[in-house]
Amino acid sequence: MKGDNVVLDKSFNFAVRIVKLYKYLRYTIDERVLSTQILKSGTSIGANIREALRSSSRKDFVAKMNISLKEAYETEYWLELLHKTEYISDKEYNSIFPECRELTSILSKIILTTKTKGIDEK
Repeated sequence: MKGDNVVLDKSFNFAVRIVKLYKYLRYTIDERVLSTQILKSGTSIGANIREALRSSSRKDFVAKMNISLKEAYETEYWLELLHKTEYISDKEYNSIFPECRELTSILSKIILTTKTKGIDEK
């Protein structure tokens, strides 16, 4: 997926990695609960970003991006838990966690910028 929307592209690529992690946890390790949790939150980030891009107003856009941010924070939690409980190795964690952290950073900046622009335009 190549486009000119960095956060959309990054969230999609991250979701692909999350699906692969889910398949590994579910079908190789036979872990069911945590794998489902991270699948839901990790793939929801990009889905909500895509929905935000078709929002009907600035307020709706910010609301959808906030949902994406919350899902990214939740995904950070599941990744940390999977790491601390040794379902994923240091190498795996250090490979995927920074991507999630980058998404939270980008989303936070988008939300802040959008809110600031809304104030400036009034």
